[in-house]
Amino acid sequence: MESVTGGDGRPSPLTGTPIRVTVRLEKEGVNIARARDLATAFLGRVRDELGMPVSARVVGDTQLVVSELVTNARKYAPGPVSLELRVAAGLLEVVVRDGDPQLPVARPADADRIGQHGLEIVKAIARDLEATREPTGKRITARIALVDDCVVDDPLVGGP
Repeated sequence: MESVTGGDGRPSPLTGTPIRVTVRLEKEGVNIARARDLATAFLGRVRDELGMPVSARVVGDTQLVVSELVTNARKYAPGPVSLELRVAAGLLEVVVRDGDPQLPVARPADADRIGQHGLEIVKAIARDLEATREPTGKRITARIALVDDCVVDDPLVGGP
């Protein structure tokens, strides 16, 4: 896992300079649990080393998004998969690249359909979702807010 920092060698979350890690997951060796663990460790570093707030909800949402996107890449695309996690401007970007240029399409909601709900789940969790063709396949980017949108002392949510 490689960390990329701001120009002076120190992470710079306030200026918007991305902080990121990238890992290449070989097709045969892709382990979804490993990808989730990498995401969890990355968020721990963001919290511990940078002092940025990372809630349990953000960790859980990130694990689910990583799991769904890496699973889809492994299942449907040829060749290796790369997972990149980066933080900029208060958002976590989960970027998955694979060798299939076919962009995913969310299917219409169907409660009777068994399986194939991954993209629907990611769209529901992420602040936004972007799919882009690249010369070697495609890139899927899901952006997740690092700070919970709810007010902590909201009586409907539960306060301190």
